[in-house]
Amino acid sequence: MRKYVTAAEAVKVVKSGDRVYLQAAAAAPTELTNALSDRASELRNVEICHLHTEGEARYAHPDLAESFHVNSFFIGANVRHTLKAGNGSYTPVFLSELPLLFRKNVIPIDVAFIHVSPPDLHGYCSLGVSVEATVAAIENAKIVIAQVNPKMPRTFGDGILHVSEIDYLVEVDTPIYAHAVESPSPEEEKIGSYIASLIEDRSTLQMGIGSIPNAALKQLIHHKDLGLHTEMFSDGVIDLIEKEVITCKYKGTLRGRVLATFLIGSQRLYDFVHDNPFIEMKESSMVNDTARIRKNPNMVAINSAIEVDVTGQVCADSIGPRMYSGVGGQMDFIRGASLSPGGKAIIALPSITKRGESRIVPFLKQGAGVVTTRAHIHYVITEYGIADLYGKTLKQRADALVRIAHPTHQEAIERGYYEMVQQG
Repeated sequence: MRKYVTAAEAVKVVKSGDRVYLQAAAAAPTELTNALSDRASELRNVEICHLHTEGEARYAHPDLAESFHVNSFFIGANVRHTLKAGNGSYTPVFLSELPLLFRKNVIPIDVAFIHVSPPDLHGYCSLGVSVEATVAAIENAKIVIAQVNPKMPRTFGDGILHVSEIDYLVEVDTPIYAHAVESPSPEEEKIGSYIASLIEDRSTLQMGIGSIPNAALKQLIHHKDLGLHTEMFSDGVIDLIEKEVITCKYKGTLRGRVLATFLIGSQRLYDFVHDNPFIEMKESSMVNDTARIRKNPNMVAINSAIEVDVTGQVCADSIGPRMYSGVGGQMDFIRGASLSPGGKAIIALPSITKRGESRIVPFLKQGAGVVTTRAHIHYVITEYGIADLYGKTLKQRADALVRIAHPTHQEAIERGYYEMVQQG
């Protein structure tokens, strides 16, 4: 059997009724999915499942609904339309548990599409910038097809696999999906400064991509011996590693190494992680394991939300009943940080939306989902301050959260909440 084939030849193994798993984020295997989309007229009821993916998703076009159905474990912008159009579904799952769904055969995988570096002298490839649940998908798929790309960074950890584990290899030479580093707004800078004020030397950080994490990281340049144990990271950590602010010397899990399960950023980030033994890319069942997260002293988990009600309930995956993203790893890290000695669980968000609506609300929108419960939440931060909710009564929480809401909304939030309480 020839291992090196064209994309069109490789995807011929996909049959009607199959379930295909795609490697996620910046490692999305677009050459393979485009080749599969070209076969739409020959296929029916192929389920394509994945976490957030970058780039185009031709298979998600509503015109191909008879051929492909999208099952999102975390919803990205490129497939968000499928839920309303009817050619997509959402499966809520903690990122820590997604590999178990494959290993327990709750969600059997027929074909895995992956994206790897070229094999080295010993025949080993790297999953590069995205491991997440892909290792479990590879182990349990009947057929594994890989895009082989010289631009994929070689990273250390769980994402090393031998060519013998891959059935077909498709050579490509395309850039890895990248994100430009955006400058934080004044409001985001303020939020970042509040976050930084809670971080002590020798803390271990979890933070994602975006202007608020970057704003916080910029404030940490004079800290000492920070660690990084995070679901994902972006460019903001590079300067802190190079200036030996992030050393990982005092972590409780994988001491001396940065730990992540995927990453998205600029080409600078991909060059930085390439062949860098300081960076360990592990499966999400390990990285997002609450028992491992809590072993890091002073674990600081920094996450965002769509809205937070005044009792501390966090909606992070939907706008009312309309699914927007996913559960992801927020609860994994919020709980792990809460249980860590000296740990802090933080939800950080601007006080208002781009349309001027308050994101601190008297009650969540009808149909909204609770990703993090009010019993788990510790700190909520906006550009107007820090609300410390840990151990507080519902009234104390409401008072604290009203104080950090946008001033133009504070009176309405307070009135709305207490009117609701009186009616109850």
